[in-house]
Order: sequence, then C-alpha cells, then structure tokens
Amino acid sequence: MVYLRASLAALVVFVLDQGSKYGVMYGLNLLELRQINVLPPFLTFRMGWNTGINFGLLDLGPETGRWVLIGLSLAITLALLIWLRKMSGWRLPLAVGAVIGGALGNVYDRLVYGAVADFLNMSCCGINNPFVFNIADVGIFLGAVGLILWTGNDKETK
Repeated sequence: MVYLRASLAALVVFVLDQGSKYGVMYGLNLLELRQINVLPPFLTFRMGWNTGINFGLLDLGPETGRWVLIGLSLAITLALLIWLRKMSGWRLPLAVGAVIGGALGNVYDRLVYGAVADFLNMSCCGINNPFVFNIADVGIFLGAVGLILWTGNDKETK
C-alpha cells in the first residue's frame, strides 16, 4: 500500500509539473514572450533555464552538471524507494512520492532540454524575488518538509 500511495503522489507531481511547463511554454508562448505578468508582483511567469539545483546552486556547467544532477536525482529516488519499504501509514509515503515526482520531473527536463525549465516567480511586500522555480520544485520542497515533520512518528515507520 505504501508503494501505491507514493506512486500516486509521484505521478500527480510529475504530471502537474510537466503539464504546467508544457502549457506555459507552448500554450502561452512563454518561450518567446520570456515574461507574462499574471498577478503582478505576486505571480509572474518568467522563463528560466536552470543547469544547477535550486537557485542555480551547484552549476557545474551544462554537460557535466546535467549528468551529475541526473545521477544524483536518480540515486536519491532509489534511496527513497528503499526507505519506503520501512514505512507504513499514509503521510510519509505521500511525502516520499512528492519528492520522487519532483525529482523525476526535473530529470525529464534535463534529459529533454539539457536544463530544468523554471517559470514561476513570486514576489511580495516590496521584496522583488529574482528567482524562478517550477511545480517539481514545489513537490520536492513540500515532500521534504513532510519527511522532516513526520519521520520518527511511530505510526508512519516500522
């Protein structure tokens, strides 16, 4: 049951990530427009290509970084799948699935585009955020928060 829960969460995050990227890049033509003000300044679609990890960290160059980060993402996915065997309940498997779905969404981008497609930019309260992210990043972040909050709960692990 834990694998089913994790798989469903991973699938939802992956489909939302790839669907939103496709819709914004091609449906709204963000590739050419480069920026669309949705609810400025709170939400702007701004095209960005990330060859590193979040916020451009660990940018080792287009080809080296691409394959190192693909390998790292797949290794983390494998480790999470192995850890999943020791889980029960529903919260931790959902968190694991969210991380895996996000990681695989970004792996897909690196394989297809050579970099991760980012487009979400949010600013608020006079603070102008220069960074962009995507739904995969949201899944990874929320999944990681869930792992931190729920790991160690006796009902969630064996």
